[in-house]
Amino acid sequence: MEKKNRKAHHHATKIMGCAFVITAVHEDPQLAWASIRAAEKEMRRIENLISSWNSNTQTSQINEAAGKRAVQVEAELFALIERSIKVSQLTCGAFDISGTLSRYYWNFDCTDNTMLSDSQVEEMRSRINYQWIQLDPSARTVFLKRKGVKIGFGGIGKGYAANQAKKIMQSMDVHSGLINASGDLVCWGKPPQQNQWNVKVPDPRDRTNNLLNISIDYGSVVTSGSYENYTMIEGQRYSHIINPRTCMPVTHTKNVTVICPDAEFGDAIATGLSVLPIDEGLQLANALIGVECIIIDHQDQAHYSNTLKQYSYA
Repeated sequence: MEKKNRKAHHHATKIMGCAFVITAVHEDPQLAWASIRAAEKEMRRIENLISSWNSNTQTSQINEAAGKRAVQVEAELFALIERSIKVSQLTCGAFDISGTLSRYYWNFDCTDNTMLSDSQVEEMRSRINYQWIQLDPSARTVFLKRKGVKIGFGGIGKGYAANQAKKIMQSMDVHSGLINASGDLVCWGKPPQQNQWNVKVPDPRDRTNNLLNISIDYGSVVTSGSYENYTMIEGQRYSHIINPRTCMPVTHTKNVTVICPDAEFGDAIATGLSVLPIDEGLQLANALIGVECIIIDHQDQAHYSNTLKQYSYA
């Protein structure tokens, strides 16, 4: 039986340069807010571990030592890099944490820009490849085998932070909550007076309508897309998501939503599905247990994984 006076307490903040909303549902407001503060503290700790902008982080130390030496890192960071490489292998390189280098070349400010030269693209291609990330589990070291290679966690970090914040809140007896990390959403338990969390996937052709209403009591709904981050070049829209294999911005997809149990994996696989050809992306999603997706192509047409097809409004 649901306890009386259960209320949802919301806190909006900015972490990793993105908007986060932390929601705790509990009958005790003091406990709810204590869990929210603990969750925010945990995500800021993670930001200070994985940020490639802060020169004092271990991630920045790895990048600075590229082509020179291996860097010993904390077990937590080592494991995150290890998992990132596994997703790279799963997606045949469509997801790649070394692709962060592209932000130094491309400008995705939603304005008109110019195409990079062939030499600039080739320079990127010589420095982006997850296979140049060498891990030594016994020494717990990371070595970027080529000078100029950089890693970053923009495609997986928010999902990881949301997962860890959820664990902190659950450990404090918050049995129902939701964390929205700028499109990476993880939830558990029940909202007040409802049996499940209702998540709406908007229709790109009309943002006031929905392609799908998703009701879940545990898991994640992650969206990766170019609605707010893109560039225009000679009338062509280019996504901020880069294909690591060509070092060119994605043009065939606009938006990918992934539903799965784990926000970190959902974050990473959504990026990979944005890069892969649509047929290959759907085939991969259909092969993964517990994973469903909606892929919006460049013509605003929706493509659904097998289970979601029967629930879509299309």
